[in-house]
Amino acid sequence: MSTSPRADSIDLSDSRLDNVARTVRALAETMRSNGLTKLEVEVGDIHIRLRAGAGGEAKIVQNRTQEVLIAATPLEPIRESGHVVTAPMIGTFYTSAAPGEPPLVRLGDRVDAGQTIGIIEAMKIMNEIASDRAGAVVEILANNAQPVEYGSPLLRLSLDEDEE
Repeated sequence: MSTSPRADSIDLSDSRLDNVARTVRALAETMRSNGLTKLEVEVGDIHIRLRAGAGGEAKIVQNRTQEVLIAATPLEPIRESGHVVTAPMIGTFYTSAAPGEPPLVRLGDRVDAGQTIGIIEAMKIMNEIASDRAGAVVEILANNAQPVEYGSPLLRLSLDEDEE
């Protein structure tokens, strides 16, 4: 019967563990600043799985045999104010106009009403999706190449004063 090693049985003098800990802190900050609740990264034999919870714990699996828990600060609550731009149709949402090109909008960008914020491919037709309001992008809710349905949230805007 095989059991997993306990977190307190890991050799903390391993320099790779220090590198992993620094990476986890950077990934946790990325999660916090983008309002993510889950993140999974795999590079070589290192697999990092982060999940925000009540305790804000991060779970690291190193070499797929050892587990280490690192305390992280809980994520900020997801912004609930502003205006959500939603998908007007069913299809696959793309953040850029073509593969390899930069996203049409990024966090912090200001968009105008009618400005293209993404593309939805439906039945092999690429449909430009325009923002229905002007404002600043405060949250991107749909991932690139993500299937969406009518009404799926795409991004959240902090509205300009004259739009509210």
